[in-house]
Amino acid sequence: MYLELADTFPDRYVKQLKGVECCFGWTHSLGLVLMALSCQLLLVKPTNCGDGSLSCESPSTMGIGLFYSSIYLVALGNGGYQPSIATFGADQFDEEDDRERPSKIAFFSWFYLALNLGSLFSNTILGYFENNGMWVLGFWLSALAAGLSTVVFLAGTPSYRRRMAGGNPLPRFAQVFVAAILKWRLKCPSNAHKDLYELPSTESAISGCRKILHSEGLRFLDKAAIETDDDTVEVEGKPRSPWRLCTVTQVEEVKCILRLLPIWLCTIIYSVVFTQMASLFVEQGAAMNTSLGSFNVPAAAMSMFDIFSVAVWIALYRRVLVPFGYKVTGNPKGFSELQRMGVGLIVGMLAMVAAAVVEVYRLKEVHNKIIPDSPSSLSIFWQIPQYALIGASEVFMYVGQLEFFNSQAPDALRSFGSALCMTSISFGNYVSSLLVTVVIYVTKKEDRPGWIPGNLNKGHMDRFYLLLAALTSIDFIAYIYCSRSYTSIAVYKESTEDEELAHIK
Repeated sequence: MYLELADTFPDRYVKQLKGVECCFGWTHSLGLVLMALSCQLLLVKPTNCGDGSLSCESPSTMGIGLFYSSIYLVALGNGGYQPSIATFGADQFDEEDDRERPSKIAFFSWFYLALNLGSLFSNTILGYFENNGMWVLGFWLSALAAGLSTVVFLAGTPSYRRRMAGGNPLPRFAQVFVAAILKWRLKCPSNAHKDLYELPSTESAISGCRKILHSEGLRFLDKAAIETDDDTVEVEGKPRSPWRLCTVTQVEEVKCILRLLPIWLCTIIYSVVFTQMASLFVEQGAAMNTSLGSFNVPAAAMSMFDIFSVAVWIALYRRVLVPFGYKVTGNPKGFSELQRMGVGLIVGMLAMVAAAVVEVYRLKEVHNKIIPDSPSSLSIFWQIPQYALIGASEVFMYVGQLEFFNSQAPDALRSFGSALCMTSISFGNYVSSLLVTVVIYVTKKEDRPGWIPGNLNKGHMDRFYLLLAALTSIDFIAYIYCSRSYTSIAVYKESTEDEELAHIK
């Protein structure tokens, strides 16, 4: 639903301000407030609890309903504003201005760093509250932070740039497919650049979108832009029925999105790897020696090393790898987004291998594997390499994704491009849950507890990590094929003298 709405508003700032920050932002804050209230009043201390004689009653139906409603509100609010914030921030820089172009390229790196610095608080302070049973305080602090972020965003209103968006893309997509089907008997012209229909003026038929040049591939869709005797064109050059005749720009808009999907699909397996940091890595750490002197390190707090790794690698990439890559490749970005995403896949695979090695040694240091939850004597700090590798892979994969989808999506669908990166993470969570369920079902037998049992000391989680490494290597092969066959979007760029062609790489 959000993907359809995100690029519909006539002004992208209005979309951010009223459609996202004032709606989705406050929705996110409201969800956190309701979560705190439901936990404080109904769930954390149910009726009759704490009197020493009566058993705690089960939470009421209203309490459970309020709690789950708050979770869905948080998900709706978070899914609404994060993709648009990325797009809106990038829109503050003019990619056709030589002075601002480098800032736009760097924006996504600092944007992702800001996301990670925010999670540093939740993974450390809030993780400590969780371990000590202070759930309500954690939810209230989260609600306060969400509300404060919305207020800070609104405070910058006078200085924001406004960009025109292209309206609802779904009718345009449907028009291309309908027109192509109606003309399925026609043959595509040999000189597509000359014979396919496009507006004679320099303006695009799609509001807020530059003209997109014709590209080879997906030739069936080109039939939507073949002008026949039955197609009536008005005086200003626009077709009377867009369901019978579409412009090249409109056809190419559909092609661009279809070409992005294979690349997007290849990123889901990486998101499965990334998800382990918040699931099995925590379970693994909890079964290790968490003591640091007199203090016990919360297993979830180990993700701070992931955040430190992200910060270090973003700085290294911007200050070292980009200048080095520019000397080697001549690309001002250092390395292309597709190359960086490929590196991210490889580093993510190495993180799974590192996690498997740590698990092997963790099991060796368990002195009594029969007792459930018997911790290993291996220190939890041996997990640092796998967290650090995940952080490095994020910089290459997710920052590269944000840049790639934003640059390769048509101007009118930039929010859709940013949302693809977020949905990759979401689908990664679903696929991870499904994969864990399947592995438990297949490996668990009557005489064997399986790879991921309740008592990890009797399982082989290292084999699951190696399975993920193997799946990532297969995914990497598929990714190489998709990236090598990918065709970049090409748009018209207006110069001071004439209209010249610019290829976005």
